[in-house]
Parts: sequence; structure tokens; C-alpha cells
Amino acid sequence: MAGTFVIAQGGGPTAVINQTVVGAVLEIRKTHPGARVLGSRHGVRGIRDGDYVDLSDMREDQLRLIARTPSAALGSTRDKPDAAYCELVLKGLQKAGADAFIYIGGNDTSGTQQILTDAAGGKIAFVHAPKTIDNDLVENDHTPGFISAAEFVAGAFLSVDLDFRALPGIYVGIVMGRHAGFLTAASAAWRLDGDSGPHLVYVPERAFSVDSFIEDVKATMAKHKRCIVAVSEGVSTADGRSLVETIVGSDKVERDAHGNVKLSGSDLNRAFEQALAEKLPGKRARVDALGYMPRGYIGAINPVDAQEAFDAGAFAVGVATEGGGSVALQYDGRETVFRKVPLSSVAAKTRHMPDDFMLKDASGLSETGLAYLHRLVPAKYQVGKPFV
Repeated sequence: MAGTFVIAQGGGPTAVINQTVVGAVLEIRKTHPGARVLGSRHGVRGIRDGDYVDLSDMREDQLRLIARTPSAALGSTRDKPDAAYCELVLKGLQKAGADAFIYIGGNDTSGTQQILTDAAGGKIAFVHAPKTIDNDLVENDHTPGFISAAEFVAGAFLSVDLDFRALPGIYVGIVMGRHAGFLTAASAAWRLDGDSGPHLVYVPERAFSVDSFIEDVKATMAKHKRCIVAVSEGVSTADGRSLVETIVGSDKVERDAHGNVKLSGSDLNRAFEQALAEKLPGKRARVDALGYMPRGYIGAINPVDAQEAFDAGAFAVGVATEGGGSVALQYDGRETVFRKVPLSSVAAKTRHMPDDFMLKDASGLSETGLAYLHRLVPAKYQVGKPFV
């Protein structure tokens, strides 16, 4: 392959997405000496506008430092290219003399690469490198960014359960996850025993009912004298609408450029607070949205996650030399392996958490689900059993 690679980052930042950039840059230097490497600022928007940073000659120690830094060093975007936007992106790539475009991101990013592939007619190699804390890319056992975020969530719920043993009450933690509940399920990864929280886990794959939620909380309080709840921000009611959309109204909710409803925030918090106050008056209750904190927290960068993200970037360069595609992290029964899969197999598709990962009620994860999480997020701390 001739000599210009363009790299960009799309969607929500993570703790390890910069590892993928640096993995790609260093692999290009090794396998394509003298190649030019351009980092597009703010995803495809930078390509459209000709806004690049030249990574070709940046010192390796500087790149390694960026790799260890959370968030998206090149900047990101939620832009969703239509046909006209794609035409501008292609013109930008052509103007830059790009032979390959490596775009690091999740579902929407893979969809953009498929659109650009179809429009370019084989003249540029388009590669999707995986990234998402939601863990919802098909063809992948898990995705770079998930393990670190899952560690944060597991630690947060272990900590809050210990807190509420000391001062009993009800705690509801709202966790990121629009269509898939993997990250919310991670809240149960470090439970100490059958008495430990989270006692209730609600994910987008199961219909949510406020009335059932209240009954679940009442039963848990009667059994454990406290109730720790993990709930995905994307939980939906039986009619298929997100809970926040049901509460606020379809015509009043905020949406991003992809048409996605803004899920977390004050409306969802207030809905849970109001339900608890009305149905369980006098009970000590707290509702928190973990918000963006899990996805790029510098104190929970998992070394395996970081290495896999780096390796995904390096592997993406090989995929580019083969004409393009998507990088997938798969599990062969012993270890994580990297494979090239067609963009069409991943683009704009959503991987949901398997039904057998959850128990039939909301009380938590099955042995299958726990085994999956324990493989990726083994217990990190030794904690004494409280006396209360």
C-alpha cells in the first residue's frame, strides 16, 4: 500500500481509545516505513474540513503517553453522515491522498465506514476498529473500553453496598447503556455473597415496569433491610419506548444527530425519586446517575483492556492492507483473538446481552452471565465481611 493513512475517533470517548490510535500509528511505522499518518480532529468532521494533526514524525515516547491518557486525544463527533456529507468526506480523503481510513468507534462508526466503502468503489481501504463501553458490537466477544468501564461499575456498586450496610436504605444507580445491558450487569461482578448488592438489576433487554420495580424493592427491603439497584439508562417499557421517553413524552425528549433519545439526566433521576417517595414514603433513598464517569476514568484503566485496544489498532493496519473490513475481538475458549470480519457484518447492528445471562426475575445474573463477567473483570480487591 502506498503511503497515507488517515485515523479518526468517533462516538463516546473511553479510557483506552487512544491506545488504538497509537497501536495503529506504531504498526504503520513498522510495516510501512515513510508512510504519512494523519489524525483527523473530531472524526469525519475533520476530514470534511481538512483539519488534521500529522502523527508521522511524533516521538514514540509522546505517543505512548497519549496512549495511556483517557478520552479521545483526536477529538470525537456524533455526526451521522448522509449521502451529501459522505461525498464531502470522500473529497476530503482524496484531497489528503488517503489510501486507507481507520475509524475507531462503535455501531454508528462502523455504519459510516460501510457507507463510505460503498461510495468509494474500492479506491480507499476503509477499516473499522472497535470501541464501545456498551460492549454491543456483533462479531465481538467484548470490545475495547468495556473492561475498564465494567471495572469502574463493579467497584462502584461494591462500594455503595458496603455504604448502605452501615446506613440502610434504598440506592438506585443509573448506568450507561442504550440498547445493551452488559455494563449494568457488570454491577454484580464483585458481589461478596448472596446478601450483597446489587440486589436488583434492570437492563434494556427486559421490559421495565415502575409498578414491578416498586414491588421488587419492597421484597428486597423485607429480606435484606436495604436495596441496591442497578438500572440501565436505556430500559424500556413494554410498549418499546425508553423509560425517559415514556415519562417526558416523545415530543419533548432531546435527541442527538443520530436520532437517539438523550437517556440519562435529571428527568430519569426524578422519575425514580418520585416513584420511591410516593410508594415507599419515609424510606431513606438515593438515586444517582453514574453518567460519563465509568467510560474514561483514569483510576480504572484495566491493563488487559489497554493492551487489547493497542493490539486492535495494530491489527487494523493489516486489515487496511487487505482492502478493509472490521476488527473483531473474539474468544477461542482460551484467549482473546483478533479477526477480520466484513463491515457489513457489523455496520449499524446491535449485539444484545444473551437472555441466559440474567435470571428470570430482576435479582441478578445467572451463573453463565457471572462466568462471562468474571473472565473479563475478575475480583480486584479483598474485602472483609461487615458485622452488620
